[in-house]
Amino acid sequence: MASTVLDSALFRDAFGTPAMRAIFDDAALLARYTEVEVALARAQGRLGVIPPQAAKEIAAGCDAARLDLARLKQETEVVGYPILPLVRQLAAQCGEAGKYLHWGATTQDIMDTAVVLQVRDALVLIGKDIAVLQATLARQAKRYRDTPMAGRTHLQQALPVTFGYKIAVWLAMLDRHAERLQQMRPRVLVGQFGGAAGTLASLGDKGMPVQQALMEELKLARPAATWHAARDGLAEAVNFLGLLTGSLGKIAFDVMLLASTEVGEVSEPFVQGRGASSTMPQKRNPISSELILACAKAVRQHAGLMLDALVQDLERATGPWHAEWIALPEAFLLTGGALHQAKFMLAGLQVDEARMKKNLDMTHGLIVAEAVMMGLAPHLGRNEAHDIVYGACRVVADKGGRLADALAAVPAVTKHLDKAALEKLTDPANYLGASQEMVDRVVGKRA
Repeated sequence: MASTVLDSALFRDAFGTPAMRAIFDDAALLARYTEVEVALARAQGRLGVIPPQAAKEIAAGCDAARLDLARLKQETEVVGYPILPLVRQLAAQCGEAGKYLHWGATTQDIMDTAVVLQVRDALVLIGKDIAVLQATLARQAKRYRDTPMAGRTHLQQALPVTFGYKIAVWLAMLDRHAERLQQMRPRVLVGQFGGAAGTLASLGDKGMPVQQALMEELKLARPAATWHAARDGLAEAVNFLGLLTGSLGKIAFDVMLLASTEVGEVSEPFVQGRGASSTMPQKRNPISSELILACAKAVRQHAGLMLDALVQDLERATGPWHAEWIALPEAFLLTGGALHQAKFMLAGLQVDEARMKKNLDMTHGLIVAEAVMMGLAPHLGRNEAHDIVYGACRVVADKGGRLADALAAVPAVTKHLDKAALEKLTDPANYLGASQEMVDRVVGKRA
């Protein structure tokens, strides 16, 4: 039975996805180890480092699906690493040619390069999910471009914005993450082949040519220098996941706050029974947003662990490397889960425009006090205008009524602004700033 949410039959598809698990499960990892060993043999056979016929037999004979997993598990626990037990089994599959398997390589060469292959596949999935979210948010930003709502700072109503503007802010974050993803690929998708201490000494003058040929086989970039103990590439990948899920968490937190009973401006997609309470039949909890937040928090912890693992000793680490085995796959699984929940939640997000208008009007004009102040400032100066509007706001706050009416009772105001001007200034829909223009700029980038 599974013991974590990432493997649990109950929870694994809430915190992850089958597609991402398929990249990082044991079968996939062993297949990647085998792929690297075969690619190494092919590269060395092509260069004459090992007999070309042996390379062909290794390529034909190695089969990760025929590995004895029970034996591999037992021997890995004894050795501490899986590659030596793996090579023994693969070599036996290849007969006489097996003696040329793993020629001049070290355990970390195989494991690191296999992980890079996994990361490459995982980043493809993540890139596709980001693209889906970008398209969804672009449509919604355009749809709600002109829908006024209360903008809030410090959880208090501040100034009017549009819901399209809010979505455009979310979309711009994802645009930057898509850009980061592309920019980091050349730094992250770099193979590893250095031998025992990273110098390729065991292959003599063939070391560098073999390294080049191996990376060509695997379609990975070639390192300028061995990165056995310089792990910034993989750390960057996981910290990118921390940035991405952090942004998804911000979106989820916004949705949760806007979905609260007292605000009620949006809600997650309706699915019969989803978000129900065992004791409160009226409840409709924001389940996807909650899961996104949980995944984001966990990924940030793994991002920190990857940063900690950067501090490695000399030419081979004595522990930090092992921490990566925990942090990296779990971070990718959780990111896949967060993206999956975000796609579902945002594609079906329910928006209550009437509630947005009601909430926008609930302060009877106080939300646009700044607009009135700026309207009076050319006549009275900013400071005096601020004090007059502040006084009118206090009247509305203490005695009720509308800001327009309170201002209309102040001679210093009516001397410069008539009733029509005050009504216009205190209409939140007239004080949206550049909200719509920013929507157009963000969405327009896709043209």
